[in-house]
Amino acid sequence: MRLFFRFLFLLFPFGLFAQAGEFPMQTISLDDLSAFRPAKSNWRIAGGASADLNKDETLTATPGAGVLVNLPDAQNRDNLLFGFEHGDLDLELEVMMARHSNSGIYLQGRYEVQLLDSWGKKHPTFGDIGGVYERWDDNKPEGQKGFQGIPPKLNAARAPGLWQRLRIEFQAPRFDASGKKTANARLVRVTLNDVVIQENVELTGPTRGPAGKGEVAMGAIMIQGDHGPVAFRNIQYRAYGGSPVQIASLKYRYFAGEHDLLPDFSKLKADAAGAAEGLTWEHAKGDNDFALNFTGNLLVPESGKYAFNLTSNGNSLLIINGDTVIGQAWWTRSGSAILPAGSVPFELSYCKNVSWVEPALALFVEGAQFRPHPLHLPSAFTASRPTNPILLQPGRETEVLRSFINIPQGGKTKRIVHAVSVGFPDDLSYSYDLDNGGLVQVWKGGFLDCTPMWNDRGDGYADPLGSVLLFGDAPQIGQAGNTWPDTLAVSANYRFKGYQLDAKGYPAFHYSVLGLEVTDRFSPQEDGKWLARELNFKGNRTGLQFRLAAGKKIVPVSADTWAVDDYKFYIQLPAGIKPEIRQTAGGQEMVLPVLENIQYYIIW
Repeated sequence: MRLFFRFLFLLFPFGLFAQAGEFPMQTISLDDLSAFRPAKSNWRIAGGASADLNKDETLTATPGAGVLVNLPDAQNRDNLLFGFEHGDLDLELEVMMARHSNSGIYLQGRYEVQLLDSWGKKHPTFGDIGGVYERWDDNKPEGQKGFQGIPPKLNAARAPGLWQRLRIEFQAPRFDASGKKTANARLVRVTLNDVVIQENVELTGPTRGPAGKGEVAMGAIMIQGDHGPVAFRNIQYRAYGGSPVQIASLKYRYFAGEHDLLPDFSKLKADAAGAAEGLTWEHAKGDNDFALNFTGNLLVPESGKYAFNLTSNGNSLLIINGDTVIGQAWWTRSGSAILPAGSVPFELSYCKNVSWVEPALALFVEGAQFRPHPLHLPSAFTASRPTNPILLQPGRETEVLRSFINIPQGGKTKRIVHAVSVGFPDDLSYSYDLDNGGLVQVWKGGFLDCTPMWNDRGDGYADPLGSVLLFGDAPQIGQAGNTWPDTLAVSANYRFKGYQLDAKGYPAFHYSVLGLEVTDRFSPQEDGKWLARELNFKGNRTGLQFRLAAGKKIVPVSADTWAVDDYKFYIQLPAGIKPEIRQTAGGQEMVLPVLENIQYYIIW
């Protein structure tokens, strides 16, 4: 067992700003190529795409619309430029790589975020998917011409032919009135398959192979098309360029005393008052038993909707233009308001009367034309008690850990209370639900962040360290012909009987259900590229089925392999075993009759 500790300082709450739909992204139409500048015929619109796991640079497009495909040949190998130019930008899309294929996305046509089939690579470089490609200078000595390439933090790549989610948050370089650059471009954040792989990366200049010389305030996105087959879909963006909301004429009043809830300030005499440079709890004469009331004006650049995010250790309340935008409560909350352009009055109140947390106050505002912007002073909101994250990693042996597991379900978080997670030395891991005998999730990268479980009093759960492929907590054994159960009812006579470790430290889970005795084993394959599962059943198997997978759509991609949930992962079965693919309320499911032995691979 290897435990790693490192300091974590919380600067502001990422991902807690505008709710979905407040500031919708623009969608690039893929009905035709009109959203792009003219290019050679290697670029086309298709209805779908698939890649061959066993053939290099082989990608097949199907007729229709909705997918952008690059199929280069000897004569047609153009890069593709978008029809609009951008400064600051958020870009989201799904990308499918052919095996051993290579491409890249150039922000403003100048800064490349690499696209590559990097499936299974243990130590990614700047040339792997999500890396910032190197800069290039022909005037430098041999061996030094390439420089400043930045690898991703970890390899979150999926297998060839699977759709991968990519999000890029880009800040353009800044220039003064004379055209002199005053600040370098930055990658605020790059997220691949829900894992942050680049953060706050400074881009000192264009990377190799840009669309134009020098750097600019506005430029077009370019996709590299001269290397190998690649497909894209669901391309969305949000461009920024407006001025953020600012605070003016801010004043504060400080009230000493213990306030469980915000008091009626009109009935109290302030112990101190004056002008304030910015929102901060530091106007209090101590870190507890106080109330603060701020009043001032918001300078709104243009009329429209604005989203606010308020965080406090203690009660706080936000009123704008006479309306309560965020009601009185603790911790982090959000609200929005339609504001007119100009000077708009606002009021923010904050009180604290408990000593077990230190004071913290933060207010962020977000608009359609600007990213979340702080209205508080930096010193008002930093981690009061920095935590050493406790990261559990397998050494040379497999790790097995019992903990709670939290999974997303129906827009909320569901807690699996009887779970075990297994981490292999191959950087492949999975979680198993002991109440249902089901596979909950698999992931690659690190094993577990045990901070929520082991820090201070702990909350009992651990988080995966990597890109997670979620299966959920439904059972996988049921009776033929019935709607698949959400849980194994008492009538199923389910009983977990523990697990045994083999010579490699791999657990075999044992349980009984519906008159069967079941043994369930998992093992990593091909240096952690995929996961093998083997189940053995003893007892009367008549009328029972095993569900291998469920998703929106399940399609065959070869004689023994199926793409599940619209090309999210693959299921591979032994030759000659044919599953039933049947319709469900939510899409499709893949089932087999319960055999004496079931073996299959999960590939992602």
